[in-house]
Amino acid sequence: MPRLKPLTKEESLLLPAFAALPDDAIYVPHTAAELEAARTTLLQQTALGFDTESKPLFHTHQVDTGPHVVQLATPDAAWILQLCHAQALDLAREIISSPHIAKVGFGLDNDKSTLPKRLGVALANVVDLDRVFKRHGYGASTGVRAAVALVLGQNFHKSKKQSTSNWALPQLSPAQIRYAANDAHGPAMVFAALPAWEATQPTPAPPRPAPQPHPKTENTAHRRHKAALFNAPAPRET
Repeated sequence: MPRLKPLTKEESLLLPAFAALPDDAIYVPHTAAELEAARTTLLQQTALGFDTESKPLFHTHQVDTGPHVVQLATPDAAWILQLCHAQALDLAREIISSPHIAKVGFGLDNDKSTLPKRLGVALANVVDLDRVFKRHGYGASTGVRAAVALVLGQNFHKSKKQSTSNWALPQLSPAQIRYAANDAHGPAMVFAALPAWEATQPTPAPPRPAPQPHPKTENTAHRRHKAALFNAPAPRET
């Protein structure tokens, strides 16, 4: 089956803008009360949009201390957890390791590698939406922009300036907070609309079974070993 192509960036620009969250629906909890309120709400969810942000590395000798931010979202709200704060780190650790909450995002291979080292826990129930779109015939890295265009019919804008900003700062700028919230809110919205979209798509072809080795392909040493076993004399009775 030929690979399907999502809308290009230029084609996406012709769509209505992605319906981003208002500022009052984005939370950056710092105090014990704010973090407890966030914990109560987050632990009630069965799925959360998920992404991380790290301070960029510009030189090979720099030590990677990220990720520095974990962002989580529902279709209605987002939470920005700055891992430089111990209580936020603990909350991120609890959510990320919970098998009862699906963490849904795009291109999560790097997060699967770096987050366990940063948080000290294994990631549980992580859903990489790139793999979902691959099953439907798209490439291996569809990404949030193309997925939002496909499923929601909206243009998802990502700021290159904010993506390479300093995410290790103890206080993030309003632009950084909106950017991080969008990166988790986008997957949350796509995931919520995914069943309806998938119902309109052709049934994905089942994966091909792995080829089984033909008996004639056995190597010579294996054949000799089998022959020796079958031709060995029977043990004598005592």
